[in-house]
Amino acid sequence: MYKRVLLKLSGEQLQGQYEGGFDAERAAWIADEIKKTTDKGIEVVVMIGGGNYARGAQLTGGGVQRVTADNIGMLATMMNALALADVFNASGLPARAVTNIKADQVADQFTHRRAISHLAKGRVVVVAGGIGRPYLTTDTAAVSLALELDCDVILKATKVDGVYDKDPAKYDDATRYETLRLVEAVENPDINVMDKAAIALAYDHKQSIIVFELLKDGNISAVVAGESVGTTIS
Repeated sequence: MYKRVLLKLSGEQLQGQYEGGFDAERAAWIADEIKKTTDKGIEVVVMIGGGNYARGAQLTGGGVQRVTADNIGMLATMMNALALADVFNASGLPARAVTNIKADQVADQFTHRRAISHLAKGRVVVVAGGIGRPYLTTDTAAVSLALELDCDVILKATKVDGVYDKDPAKYDDATRYETLRLVEAVENPDINVMDKAAIALAYDHKQSIIVFELLKDGNISAVVAGESVGTTIS
């Protein structure tokens, strides 16, 4: 069983039943799933995306510069983190939102010391703002954060039950990997579960990643307990 994990959630997973925005019922369900883990003493860090509100890559163009678009994407992650932490607390899961972009009026600035302090007090740390700089995704930020906070593993929550050799939505004969080497995930162009910069950073520092299906009861706690769920990239 792991002691400290980083859970990477996409913004789309927070829109739940809606076409965009934030679904509090979905967030409360996620809180209940995480609580099954924290009740056992496991420390959880959440890196949140912002695609339910805005994606930097999609906003670029028509006069919007890439740096501006990425900044907007980081602000979207902050909206998610603030709402998610509120729902977590209301659900009986102690949580604090911190941010890698400066916004003192609405959220505490992320620091290593602050994050470690929250974890030691049994709180889930929800991190907004990605890595705080443009041209880097929240996937890359998740790997960087996991390394900084000495997390045992990165849990990449997705719509599917692991990594496939090709898109299972398009190909009936797609095969799921139970295990995969980080170097294979970097070199194989058909594997797009995380961007290559994130995988390369994980490879450089031997940081394991488990890709699994979020919307299945008990999956988070099963992964943390070391059960064979999803695809382990190591």
